[in-house]
Order: sequence, then structure tokens, then C-alpha cells
Amino acid sequence: MTSAVPSTLTTFLCFLFLAANFSGAAAQEAASKQSAAAAKPEKKITEIKIGYLRAYAPQLTLSLLDLPPRDEGVAGAKVAIGDNNTTGAFLGQKFSLDITEIKPDADAVQAFDDLIAKGDRYVVADLPAKQLLSIADIARDKGVLIFNIGATDDSLREEDCRINVFHIAPTRSMLADALAQYLMVKKWPNWVLLYGSHEQDHLYADALRRAAARFGGQIVAEKEFKDTGTARRTDTGATQIQQQISVFTQDLPEHDVVLVADESEVFGTYVPYRTWTPRPVAGTAGLVASSWHPASEQWGGIQMQSRFLRTTGRRMLSKDMSAWTAVRAIGEATTRTNGDDPKKISDYIRSDDFSVAAFKGQKLTFRKWNLQLRQPILLSDAKSVVSTSPQEGYLHQVSELDTLGVDQPETKCALK
Repeated sequence: MTSAVPSTLTTFLCFLFLAANFSGAAAQEAASKQSAAAAKPEKKITEIKIGYLRAYAPQLTLSLLDLPPRDEGVAGAKVAIGDNNTTGAFLGQKFSLDITEIKPDADAVQAFDDLIAKGDRYVVADLPAKQLLSIADIARDKGVLIFNIGATDDSLREEDCRINVFHIAPTRSMLADALAQYLMVKKWPNWVLLYGSHEQDHLYADALRRAAARFGGQIVAEKEFKDTGTARRTDTGATQIQQQISVFTQDLPEHDVVLVADESEVFGTYVPYRTWTPRPVAGTAGLVASSWHPASEQWGGIQMQSRFLRTTGRRMLSKDMSAWTAVRAIGEATTRTNGDDPKKISDYIRSDDFSVAAFKGQKLTFRKWNLQLRQPILLSDAKSVVSTSPQEGYLHQVSELDTLGVDQPETKCALK
């Protein structure tokens, strides 16, 4: 029994010795790791600042359901900023959005300069054509890229095109061509054209005339609906316009479809179901061509719609999708070029390597001759997507998407 005591004592002392050495080694290793972490430089973060310049004023619509939400477009850009930052977190990139709002008839130059002063080198522009042109050359001289999400004017892609202005919003000619293809596929070739008396109504009417000539449609009659200043949002004004439609369409020749060009929201909403002869209605009322629709769910669209609804509390509209696409195009280009150089990003976006996915069944690219985004156009009514153009059978040597809008052989654009 006495020999067991020294043995136990020896074992205990050995344990203490080993524990002390292990503790010392662990402490030394931890200190070494802390020292290495302190010596290791932090990952550099590249901040990509994006400006959002918006012309806004409350808008009158014939239907309360058509009143645009206050954050139309802005909400789409914000969701895209979040998407960009999800990827950017792994690449050392951080995206931010500066939002500036002006009146539709205000001078856009000062607001634009204020964005540039904040360090924004990319500007998403929701502006009328005149305001957009007023800042385009200033932006070019300062090395700033503009992404047009609001103006549908073909002139901005043609005689007034600029090398630093990328167009996300489809043109009026693209929208009109999308409608014309569908009507011809349905074998409804004879059309009556009703158009408003404001400039934008005339421009859309011109696009519909061009589409008819391009795809073999026949406009058998035209009538202009004069805006007489009737109070559209009063009972008497609305009733007066509705009652006019039947008489307004009484003397029309035989036709398959009524085309409506009423971007100014004076009479178009009241045309369906009120014409003298029962016929389908298309254009800015009835069957409408647009870049997006709140009911679009194909090609992963349901995931985009659900995410947008969860984030914003409302449905995604065309301008939201255009803003989202613009910000995502910037994010995609900065990821691929691994930097924040507008010149490199511009070159990359215009190259054959660039594309952006926007839940439309195919990757979207920019036309090199006028920097317009190629994209399918959705044809929809109030509740659902009826069809998507280009229609089957309309072929093109480069891309079927180039059957919509001004093609390269027709362009008047000389990028400068």
C-alpha cells in the first residue's frame, strides 16, 4: 500500500506539467493568430454610387386603378441595389442609390450636377426626352453613364442618340411592332386608328402607322379625339366622354381591331365595350404592349414578383422592372470588369460578352447601333399576359428581338 502513494504523486505531477505546457502552447498559438489577424490588411471595399434622377408630378388617370404608385420605378431600383449588394459582398463592392426628384418642366441640369457632386458616375434617368437631352452631353463630358428608363421616344435612339446613354425602356416603335405582329398572326389585318390630340399621342400614332406598313396591316380609317379640357375626374366629365365614344366610332368602315393612341389619358380607357361596332381594342387601352406586367410569371417571373411584393408591399410595374434592369446591368458590368471605371463598364456593356437576365425567357443585350436594350414585349390586358412578341415566324438574321423597333439598316443614329 505504501508504494502506491509515490506512484500516484508522480502521475499527478506529470499531469500538471503536461497541462501547463498545453495551456502555454494554446495561448502562444492564439496570440500568434491575433497578431497575424492584426497584421492582415482589411479587404478594400469599392463603392459604386448610382444616382436616380426622376421627373415627377401627380398624374391624372381615367381609372383610379391606373394611378401610378408614388415610388414607381424607385422601388425597382432599390430592390436591384439589394441584389447587387448580395453579390458585391463577396467581391468587395458596395452599391448605393442617391434619389433626386424634379418637376417634369424643371431644369434638370442643376439636379444632375448635384448628383455628380455626390460622386455618382451612373445615373438612372426617369425623365422626358427634353430633360434627358439637356444633361446627356454634360454627362458625356464628365464620363458619366445614363440609363434611360422613362422616355420611349424613338428620336433619343436615332437622330438624338448619345454614346453614353443606354436605353432600358422600349421605344414606341418596339411597342407598336409587338402589337402589329400579334394582330397579323391572329389574322386581324384591318385597323381603325383613334388618337389623342397631344404630342405624345401623335408620336404613338406614328409608330402604329409605321408598324402597319412594316407588317402588312391596313389602317382603314383614322380619327383624332380632341382634348377639350373636360374635367375628367368629375362625374359629369367622365360621363360626357363615355357617351361620346359610341357616336365617335359610329361612321367607321368595316374593321377588325380598334387601335388607340392615348398616352395623355383623355379618352382611351373608355373605348373598350363602348364602340358602335363590337371589336377588340388594342394600343394604350384593351390589349396593351409593355415591357412588364404585374401578372407575368413565366421564366422565373413568379420569384421576382414575390420578392418584389415582399420587399415593397405592392406589385411590380413596367417602370419598376426597367429601373431594376438598369441597376442590375450596372451591377453585372462592375462584377465582370472587377472595378468602377465607367469607360470600361461602357465598353463591356456594348460588347458581345454582356447580357443581363430579366425574367423574360432569354438574356437581354444592347443594340450596338443605338444602345437600345433588346427585349421581348408583353401583350396584356388588365389581368393577364395574353402573348409575348416577337411572335413565332418573325425571323431575323441576328436576333428575332430586332424585328421590334428600328433595325440597324434603318437607323439614323451616329453615336457621339
